[in-house]
Amino acid sequence: MTPQTDLPAGGTATIERTTTREVVEPGDGERFSHYVRKEKITESAVTGMPVIALCGKVWTPGRDPKKFPVCPACKEIIDGAFGPEDGDGTE
Repeated sequence: MTPQTDLPAGGTATIERTTTREVVEPGDGERFSHYVRKEKITESAVTGMPVIALCGKVWTPGRDPKKFPVCPACKEIIDGAFGPEDGDGTE
């Protein structure tokens, strides 16, 4: 018998598995910036009470809204009341 040279000595090998998993937390699907009256945001910051967005979502604000996309339902309500804000020319 001829020994095989491509096998590691001792007959064992380590195979490293590289797996990338995205960590999903509860509520990740609801991470949007919502429209709420400015005075309600201030009141919530002082009292810790939750606010109600135009779309009906109830939550206690605590994140920078600039880091998230605008809630599609809130945007639809605002656009319906005041016209489109994105400058597409349709009114």
